[in-house]
Order: sequence, then structure tokens, then C-alpha cells
Amino acid sequence: MDNELAELLGKYKLSKTEPRLKVLSILRSRESAISQPELENLIGGEIDRVTLYRTLTKFDEKGIIHKVLDLNGTANYALCNSSCSEDTHNDEHVHFNCTTCLNMYCLEALQIPHLVMPVNFVPHNVNFIVYGVCEKCTLKANKYIESKNKT
Repeated sequence: MDNELAELLGKYKLSKTEPRLKVLSILRSRESAISQPELENLIGGEIDRVTLYRTLTKFDEKGIIHKVLDLNGTANYALCNSSCSEDTHNDEHVHFNCTTCLNMYCLEALQIPHLVMPVNFVPHNVNFIVYGVCEKCTLKANKYIESKNKT
């Protein structure tokens, strides 16, 4: 059992089950957010769909993960930083959705600008998504162009 992940579950007073540990392990290993269907594919038949859904929902409620919708309206999940809690999600950073590989990246260094809301408008969640081509896809395209230019 991964002690760091077990400690994380303990911090949020969640039991240390294999499905929860497996989901956290996958989320921690990725540099981009992941959708439930992608998680299902990676997990194979180890965790049923209902358990996975409940796990993701509980993690979101507790402030362990946050979700952001991609180009297709599919929820993608990523680990929150250590300052998130059940009471406060501090995930108001810029998200980048690559239109080539469709990966969703958390750009935590880029904070969402402060919004001055009209009177009696109370935001509960603010999302800022940038759509474009990620670094990996840009580099891949540049290499392809360079190889074509050499021939």
C-alpha cells in the first residue's frame, strides 16, 4: 500500500480501500486531468463503474480532486493541491484544453483574475479554460514540419 496515498485518505477521514487507492495512484501519475471513461479503461475490470463514480464524487466533495469540463462537456478530474478541503476548493486556476490531443491541463501558476460581480450575484465556482495546442502537440507538429522541410 502506498503510504502517501493512505495518509491522504486518512487526512480526509476516508477508509483506505483498494479502489480509492487505485484511483488516487492513477491521478497522481498523470500530468493532465482524466475523464471517468479514461479511468475505466485504465483500471480495466478492477473497479465497477458505480464504485468509480462514487469514489470520484466523494473525492470531489472532500476536496481531494476537482473537476473541469472539456470541449465535449465531459468532466475531467485532477488532484487538488494540499490547500483544498471539504469546505474550500482552491482550484481557481487556469485550465488548458488541447484541441489536438484533447488533454486537460491544470495551469496552477496562472490564477483566474479577480472578478467583480454585480450586486447580489454570488459565485460558487469560477472556471477559466483556455483552448489551444499544448506544448507536446506543438513540438510534435514542429518536428513533423522540420522533417518535411529536410526532404
